[in-house]
Amino acid sequence: MVIALIILAVIICVGAWLVGIYNGFIKSKNNCEEAYSTMDVYLKKRFDLIPNLVETVKGYAKHESETFEKVVKARSMVGSATTVEERAEAENQLTGTLKTLFAVAEAYPELQANTNFLDLQSQLQKLEGEIAESRKYYNATVKTYNNKVEMFPSSIIANLFGFGRKPMFEVNSEEERQNVKVQF
Repeated sequence: MVIALIILAVIICVGAWLVGIYNGFIKSKNNCEEAYSTMDVYLKKRFDLIPNLVETVKGYAKHESETFEKVVKARSMVGSATTVEERAEAENQLTGTLKTLFAVAEAYPELQANTNFLDLQSQLQKLEGEIAESRKYYNATVKTYNNKVEMFPSSIIANLFGFGRKPMFEVNSEEERQNVKVQF
């Protein structure tokens, strides 16, 4: 009778441990999804702001069509991305083309004085800061989740229930990793 109670107690403890680890995975997975959704809201705001910005700059810099085409193409790539990896790559390309757009805008002093352009530029700069913060939060939640997936003994439960690694939202372009040279 005592042995049966001990075995029952061990089974209950192991069961509670398994349920705790499984629930921890569910919580971490949901945190990753919530963090991605938050980041996605900011990225959508930027996505919606870009056409207004491009049209404003276009009015002043009509002969810069190649730059506008690159921005529109990069924006289109963001819209058609289906995975986190594709989305990260497309967002990085869009960020690069926006830098080019602002470089073009700097060549037009009358554009720099346009209040509509200045407002759009300010909104975009604020959004870029929010996007950076949301990417940091997303990557932190993914790191926590991936640690659970890979660390023993939770890795056993991860393999048993099909919890796999999630991708980080990273800069893939070597250009963007280089130090910026400021010259006067």
